[in-house]
Amino acid sequence: MPVGIKDIIETADMPTEQGSPLFAGWETGRDAASVAALREAGAVILGKTVTTEFAATEPRGTRNPWDPERTPGGSSSGSAAAVGCGMVPAALGTQVVGSIIRPASFCGCVGYKPSVGGINRGGSYDYFSQSCTGVLAASLEDAWLVAVNIAARAGGDPGYPGLQGPSDPPAATRPRRLAVLETAGWNAATPEARDALEAALARIAAAGVAIARRGADPELDAIEAAIADAEPLTRADQCLGGALAAQHLPQSRPQQIERQRAQPPRHGRGDDARRLRRCTRPATADPRDLRRPRAVLRYGGDARRHGPARSASARRVTPSSAVPGSILGVPTVSLPVLSAAGCRWACRSSASKAATRDCSPVRPG
Repeated sequence: MPVGIKDIIETADMPTEQGSPLFAGWETGRDAASVAALREAGAVILGKTVTTEFAATEPRGTRNPWDPERTPGGSSSGSAAAVGCGMVPAALGTQVVGSIIRPASFCGCVGYKPSVGGINRGGSYDYFSQSCTGVLAASLEDAWLVAVNIAARAGGDPGYPGLQGPSDPPAATRPRRLAVLETAGWNAATPEARDALEAALARIAAAGVAIARRGADPELDAIEAAIADAEPLTRADQCLGGALAAQHLPQSRPQQIERQRAQPPRHGRGDDARRLRRCTRPATADPRDLRRPRAVLRYGGDARRHGPARSASARRVTPSSAVPGSILGVPTVSLPVLSAAGCRWACRSSASKAATRDCSPVRPG
C-alpha cells in the first residue's frame, strides 16, 4: 500500500521540515516508530504531506481537493487532501485538538484517532500531552489495516498497552444503542447540517438502533455539561508546552512562534485541574453496563459556522465539536457520509485494490 506521512513525523530518506522555514531541508536520517513499522509491513512511503507550522495553526498552502476556496482543515490537512483526491489510499496524521477528524471531514475521507497512547509516537514532533498519531484513509478497512499493522510492530506509547485487535478489519455489527453528543458547537450548526444529521439518525433508528439524546437521558445531560468547556480547557492545557518551546528557538521566528509567545501560560493552575477532572470523569463509566451506548455520535463540522468547510481565507476555524474526543482521550472516527450545501463525498477503496480507487463528488438527490 502506498502511504503518505505527515511532515511532523520523521522519515529516514526524506526531510522532516515540520511545516516551518526554520527546518527547511532538515533530515534526521531515521524513521519514526510508525514509519519503520509501516516499511516492515510492506508499505511504500510515497512522500511527505504538508502540515501547518509545527502542527499548530499557521497554514502552509494545502488546498481542499473538492473546493480550493474552502479550508482543508487543520494540521493534518495535507494527509487528508492527499487521500481525498486519490493520491494515496492512506496517510498518517496527528491530533491534539481536531487535526485528524476535521481535515477528514472537510476533505471527504475517513479519519481515525485512536485512544491516547494507542499508536507509538516515537519520532513524531507533536509532543503535546493529548497528542495522538492516527490515520486518514479512503475507507475504514484501509484505516484499520494501517493502524493495526503499526501497533503490531511498534506498539503504543511507553506506559500504554497500544491498539489491539484482529489483523483483518472486524466484521460490522449493529449496535443496540447509540448516544448523540451535540457538543458546544451544536448551537452554531447551520440548518442544512442539522437536517442532514437528523435524517441520518432517523435512518439509524428505523434500523432498530435505540438513540439517546440530550434532554431524555440524565447521564447524557451530565456528560454534555462536563464537556461544554472542553475547547478552552484544552487550549489552556496545551499553552505552556508551546510557549516554552518557542523560547528556545532562534530569533528569526516565524509568525506562529510570535503568537505562541504571546499566550499566557496557565498550565497547572488549580481551576484548570478541577475542570480537567470534571471533563474527563464521564470516560470512567463502567463499560460492562449494557444499558450504556455502544458508541457516541457527534456533529463534527465547522464550529464557527457549523456546516461544510469554511472559506480558505478564514483565519481560524474553531474545533469545538472535535475537541471532546481529544480531551477525553477516547478513540474517534470521522466518516464522510453526510451531505449539506449541495455536495457530499463518496469514496470507495480497499487496501488490495488501491489502484482502482474511485473518489468523486456526488450531488445529492
